[in-house]
This record gives sequence, structure tokens and C-alpha cells, in this order.
Amino acid sequence: MQHLILGQTLAFERAPLAGDPAGAARHERQGAVLVEGGTIRAVGPAEALRAAHPAAAVEDFGEALLLPGFIDAHAHYPQTAIIASWGKRLIDWLNLYTFPEELRFGDSAHAAVIAARYFDLTLAHGTTSTVSYCTVQPESVEAYFAEAARRGLRAWGGKTCMDRNAPAGLTDTAQSAYDDSKRLIDRWHGQGRLSYVVTPRFSPTSSREQLAALGALWAERRGCLMQTHLSEQVDEVAWVRDLFPEARDYLDTYEAAGLLGPGALFGHAIHLTGRERARLREAGAGLVHCPTSNTFIGSGLFDLAGLAAEGQRIGLATDTGGGSSFSMLRTMAAAYEVAQLRGMALHPAVLLWLATEGNARLLGVDDRIGRLAPGLEADLVALDLASTPAIAQRADRAGDIWEAIFPTIMMGDDRAVAGVWVAGTRVKEKTRPASADP
Repeated sequence: MQHLILGQTLAFERAPLAGDPAGAARHERQGAVLVEGGTIRAVGPAEALRAAHPAAAVEDFGEALLLPGFIDAHAHYPQTAIIASWGKRLIDWLNLYTFPEELRFGDSAHAAVIAARYFDLTLAHGTTSTVSYCTVQPESVEAYFAEAARRGLRAWGGKTCMDRNAPAGLTDTAQSAYDDSKRLIDRWHGQGRLSYVVTPRFSPTSSREQLAALGALWAERRGCLMQTHLSEQVDEVAWVRDLFPEARDYLDTYEAAGLLGPGALFGHAIHLTGRERARLREAGAGLVHCPTSNTFIGSGLFDLAGLAAEGQRIGLATDTGGGSSFSMLRTMAAAYEVAQLRGMALHPAVLLWLATEGNARLLGVDDRIGRLAPGLEADLVALDLASTPAIAQRADRAGDIWEAIFPTIMMGDDRAVAGVWVAGTRVKEKTRPASADP
């Protein structure tokens, strides 16, 4: 059955990172999205689409803004329960909070509970696709993908591989990392809307042999993405230098193992050398900005403006639970604040694009999600641009759509999420019930 979702629509026609960002998207004050069979069939003026499809059921969201569902390009779902833990930087964070929690994920029941909770939280905030590190235990991967499949989500994930500098209960070997990952790829990759990601945690917790084994696996399975961490904190970079004295820099530890190329996703990428920046751009790798995490654990300020000007491929992510929120709205706000500290005021168009189409491009799926366009999967979010009195009174003074959106980016939370659809099916409803009356 066809149904029309009414509201304001915003559809990007080009990337807003260069030129006039305000002119990068087409805005319809009284717009609509026509959905059928889990797919967007049309986007345009509400009056025209209602006239062309008189039998369609109607969901009227009034002045709410209709967007593609948010995409989170880097998260750790097993850290859901330890989000907002106090007072530690990266290495202490791992040892005192992360590793003890991840030890629990050999228990399939625990992993299933946290996976369900994680997706409850992300969907409540309008995030319809996630890219997550799991833990070294295959049970954690099984739970993540099983829950995503049950909900019909497009999701990416992988077994986090570590064979040193971690507790015994969280380490594998070069061979078992390869074998477990290969088996999980065969089990889950391409099943429904699920995709596997080859996942070494980072060079300090993987030996040269393990990195090489995972590089070999990625070469065999180029349909998969690869994710890891790069240059998050200064002391981490120094640690890598000690562990890999032969490497030219941190990136070289991955490059030497065959873990650099299109489809490689490097989280953080704050403290990069000139050589690293040049090689990342040349290789077509992706850099994932995690602003709430970078400020929460004191990592540093990502150079979004400089990296974008170089032509780097950039995404945006919560980095839950080092990141302090499940919300991509809060993540956009933090990205704005970090950019301000580096002397750049990011336009709202850039922030919204990064959280939707930009991340879809990074993941190689902008032909399927991340845009309001006919033929794409109907993962959608409706944002109430007056969800709290503080936001409403500021939005009332807006001179254009961007001024109306910006207060929600900076102050919005799950109260701003009026509706969420996964493959055309409503999974969150705030105030307006569906209507069959056109």
C-alpha cells in the first residue's frame, strides 16, 4: 500500500562542503514523501503528490522536517551500559571501563539484552543505520546482527580483533581472528540489510601477524568494509611508535598489513602527519569524525575544514560509549563546537549532510540510503523543529529553513524526533497518528 508522509522536506542536490552550502538542498515548505513497499517512490510538493495518489494513506507531520534517517558511522554497541563514565583518557578508559564490560559479551543472553537496548536508544534518536565494533567474542556479533535483522535495519558490524595488550578473556590469535571473522562474514554479510566489517581494534592491540591476517582476509572479501582507529590521542601515537619502530607513522602500521584502501574507515584521525593525510586521500580511505568522544576523553580537535579542503572522505559518528550521547543531533552540535574552536562555523547544511548522505557515501551506499530520492530505501526521520520551549522560541525568529533547523541541531534530543521509519515501517511515533483520510 502507498502512503504519503507530509511535512517539510529537505533534499540535497550536491555536497555542501564547498561553494554555497545554503543552496545545496531543495526545501519544500509543504512537502511530502511517497512510500511504497519499503521504498521512496516520490518526493515533492504535498499538493501535487496528494492529487497524483489520492488512494494513498496519509501521515501528516505538519511543520516537522522530513529527512533520511541518521547514519552513525562509528560506534561500540557493547559500551552502551558504560556510556558517560567519569574521568579517564583513552588507555585508562579501555582498561578500567571498556575491557571489563566487554568481557561480559561471551554470554549470549547479555549480548542480546545490550543489542536490543542499543537499537532502542539509537532509533529513539532517529538513527536508522549503525556501524559498530562488537567484541572479540563471536557471540557479540551474532547478537548485534540478529537484533538488527529482527528490526529490518541496515547495519554494519564486525568482531573486534585483539591478540595483545588486552585481558586474556578478550584476546584471540592471528589465526582465530581470521577464522572467526571469515565464518561471521559467511554467516551474515549480505543477509538482508546486513554487512560485515573487518575489525582490528587498533594497532596497539594487534600484532603484526594479526594485522597481516586481517589484511589478507579483507583482500579476499573486498565486498566488506574495514574499520579501525587512527591517531586518536597523542600518547596513543607515541605508544604505536614504540610498538612499531620500523613504521614511518601510525598509518603505516595498517598500510604495511594491507589495511589501507577504498572501504577503509579510520575513526578519529586527529593527530595526522602530512604523509598520512596525503596517503589517506590518495588511497580513498574514509575518516570518521567523533566529536563528542574527542572532547569527552580529551583527544583533540578534528581538522574538518582542512581535511575537507584536501578532498578527504569524511563521516560523522557518536563513538558510543566513548562518545557521550546516542544522538546524531548532539553529535552534529559537538562537531559545530569543535569546528568553532578551530576557527570555522559549520553551516547547518554541512552537519545534516554529514549525518545522512555524507555517511552513506562513506559507506558506499548512497544509492540505497541517506537521501530523499525516488528508488532509495525508506529509512526516514521526522524532526519537530519546536520540540521544547527554548527551541521553539528561537525557531520562531528564523528567517529561513537553516535558521529554523539550527536550534534543533544545537539543543535537540530524542524529544525532537517525531517519527522514525525503517524500510517504510513506522518504528517511533510521537504525536500525530497515521491517517487513511487524504
